[in-house]
Amino acid sequence: MTRPHPAPTVAPIARRGVCLVISAPSGAGKSTIANALRASEPALTHSISVTTRKPRPGERDGVHYHFREMSEFERMAEGGELLEWATVFGRGYGTPRQPVEDALAAGRDMVFDIDWQGHRLIRAALPQDVVSLFVLPPSLAELERRLCSRAADDPEEIARRMQAARDEISHWAEFDHVIVNAELDTAIGQARAVLNAARLITRRQTGLADVVAGFGA
Repeated sequence: MTRPHPAPTVAPIARRGVCLVISAPSGAGKSTIANALRASEPALTHSISVTTRKPRPGERDGVHYHFREMSEFERMAEGGELLEWATVFGRGYGTPRQPVEDALAAGRDMVFDIDWQGHRLIRAALPQDVVSLFVLPPSLAELERRLCSRAADDPEEIARRMQAARDEISHWAEFDHVIVNAELDTAIGQARAVLNAARLITRRQTGLADVVAGFGA
């Protein structure tokens, strides 16, 4: 009886990391999808954002966010220490530059769930590293139902968020990929496919030339 040959062991090819940016209107599921990717991809590096809002119960500085006063936040933005930043509902949010650049250079991937403005800024700062994904709801009616089901906002706030959602959706064509989050597991699988494809882009696999040279090609 012929025994099957064991599969050959292939060393990983050196590559530059991917910066996966996920954007969507509030309630469409971008944070849920991003968190699912982080949970299933141990090597996916989490970027700790800077924010000017106060910590919520259980949140720790340097773990969940870097909590800063608005004056410090503005100094970091003006000094080029943030890849992207924005003021959302009167609170500042931003992404520290150096940890991201260090991770990408070391071949580690990062995922961000940010708005379209943040996407523009990160793409401008890292044009060769960003792969972007926009998440649409199945319909505006379904989006409103999801926002109402949270039972955390009054009708006036829901109306404000719906208008903000329409504004956000108007930027869908700026993104490399678009998915419709009608069924969460399917949407997560599609987002993972985008990430895996980005990892295999030829120019990103910096060690590929050495591997092929070993073939004598």
